[in-house]
Amino acid sequence: MIASLTQSIAGRPLDQALDTWLNQNVGPDSQTYQQLKAACITGATEGWLCNREGGGLRYGRIFKPADDLHGFSVDVVDMKDLAGPHHTHPEGEIDLIMPLDEGALFDGRPAGWMVAPAGSAHRPTVSQGRALVLYLLPQGRIEFTAAA
Repeated sequence: MIASLTQSIAGRPLDQALDTWLNQNVGPDSQTYQQLKAACITGATEGWLCNREGGGLRYGRIFKPADDLHGFSVDVVDMKDLAGPHHTHPEGEIDLIMPLDEGALFDGRPAGWMVAPAGSAHRPTVSQGRALVLYLLPQGRIEFTAAA
């Protein structure tokens, strides 16, 4: 499922155009989104997904960067009404936002996709409830910082 998705975005710039494309083509009403969300909920419920805990959130890396994933790593976090650690995205980040509570937001965004370009930074925040967030990192690159 993930390999098919990463194949469709491989080589594309991580920018607003990709954000728009993902939300139009594999957004919350799509079969792909629904299957990914169901798989993540199952994994979290069974305890093998998001099997680490720290700072009030649960998280875990599902796949390291690999050729069959077109160089992306795949991680999932489970957050409820909190801000995670500040970090930068040296090569960008693609987030799949999957609210578990109606109206939950990730960085102010509802269910769907959010693309952060290379060099961007944030303190990932889930508000108004609980959400799972799957994130794809080119080459698995993420840099945690001391910044607020």
